[in-house]
Amino acid sequence: MTVAMITLGSITDLRTLNDVCTRTFLPAAGENIVFGEGPEHAKFMLIGEAPGEEEAELGRPFVGNAGRLLNKYLQEAQICREDCYVTNVLKVRPPGNRTPRKSEIKEALPFLIRQITLIRPAVLVCLGSVAVQAVIDPKAKITQIRGEWQEKYGIKIMPTYHPAAVFHDEDKKEWLKKDLTEARKRVY
Repeated sequence: MTVAMITLGSITDLRTLNDVCTRTFLPAAGENIVFGEGPEHAKFMLIGEAPGEEEAELGRPFVGNAGRLLNKYLQEAQICREDCYVTNVLKVRPPGNRTPRKSEIKEALPFLIRQITLIRPAVLVCLGSVAVQAVIDPKAKITQIRGEWQEKYGIKIMPTYHPAAVFHDEDKKEWLKKDLTEARKRVY
């Protein structure tokens, strides 16, 4: 266990957690760590799997094609992105933009859990199977629990499809929009 892992529980603010994260994870050359962004005590927290190429280049989550689609669906659900804390399970882009490995998720998970505990959102939205398995249950299947409220860490969790999934299956668009609308109803 690294020194960073031992001290995570004592970190009391997101800025310090970001600093420790920056010292712990090394992005590829020319890329940035994508820690997360949004209000420190946001009512909504959105969690994806890992930064893509544009996100790693800019150091911001969900700014690529999937992010633009997410913004559109948030707006349709009457959720202002600026009111959400947006992050990913992994804070660096996996090589070749591949799906994160279990070992990478295991290494990054304590940072994500600390982010969740510091933010204490009213609703957490897990976008895709990687986020669902990291946050809710490693054996969970998004196709089985999508749209069904879960609870962990004393927080209501809405598992739904990742916006990128809509690019491959147009039918998932309506489910994603419905789930975001349900998340908004839980808060307002």
